Amino acid sequence: MRRTVSFLFLVIIVEFAAYGQQDPQYTNNMHYKLGVNPGFAGTGDAITGLLINRYQWSGVSGAPKTLVFSADATIKAFGGSEGVGINVLSDKYGFYDNTWVTLSFSHKITTALGTLGLGISPGVFNYSINGEWVIPQDDMYTQPESDPSIPQGEASQMAFDMGFGAFLYTNKYYAGFSVTHLNQAAVKYDEVATDYLVRHYYLMGAYNIKLSDPLFELWPSFMVKTDLASVQFDINANIVYNEKIWGGLSYRHQDALALLLGMELFNGLRVGYSFDLVTSALSRNAIGSHEVFLSYSIDLDKNRSQKYKSIRFL
Repeated sequence: MRRTVSFLFLVIIVEFAAYGQQDPQYTNNMHYKLGVNPGFAGTGDAITGLLINRYQWSGVSGAPKTLVFSADATIKAFGGSEGVGINVLSDKYGFYDNTWVTLSFSHKITTALGTLGLGISPGVFNYSINGEWVIPQDDMYTQPESDPSIPQGEASQMAFDMGFGAFLYTNKYYAGFSVTHLNQAAVKYDEVATDYLVRHYYLMGAYNIKLSDPLFELWPSFMVKTDLASVQFDINANIVYNEKIWGGLSYRHQDALALLLGMELFNGLRVGYSFDLVTSALSRNAIGSHEVFLSYSIDLDKNRSQKYKSIRFL
């Protein structure tokens, strides 16, 4: 029991201190940009729904489990093309069971470099904690007095959250910059126990490279995340066959090497899977992480027998 509790604390320390992981991480981040960048809303000129289920550090008690529903669409408003979206997220790890819901609004501007989406994402974040926080007694630790900053038993509180994002795209490339938890809201359980939403900064980009065989394309992409205390970056590369089947690798600095797989089952419906092989010190206790996503896009301006194009699959 003591080993389990000790390791659970190690997981939480690694998750927050080493990687600044207040925001969940996604290996299929090239397919799910709306969650961190509201400027992305409406870029596909369609209605798109996405489900992601992630099991991080499989087999470890208290390891993160994340479930996401996301949807966005293009609308005609204010004399131009705008984007709207919604994210509903459940994130469980350790003694935490958190939920947040955000809306996204994006205004599109045509530039010489491509279409620029400028977006905001107001929402609400519900922090919930339920557990007895105990540091086991051994040669290294002595049992302390209860930490007043940690609520004892079950506690839950909501806070207003806000994000901002800029997303530039063409049919060849995209680049994005965004900030989550812009207002750095304080989540107060009582007069003493408080959690804080730490501001995170994201930089992302990708480019389509046509190969000598016209049926194959190379889709390299990257994502950098920082809370200004630590930095994490993902480098991804997918080989795509006939715009329907893809496979590739992803490397997360000092954390994992991942296998990426996916395909279009039929027009507009796509499914993907990734497996993260842990390369950090946690590999002694966890082999890897599993992530599955399912997405479907409906282009209301086209007949569904026509091929659907989406910037999501750069």
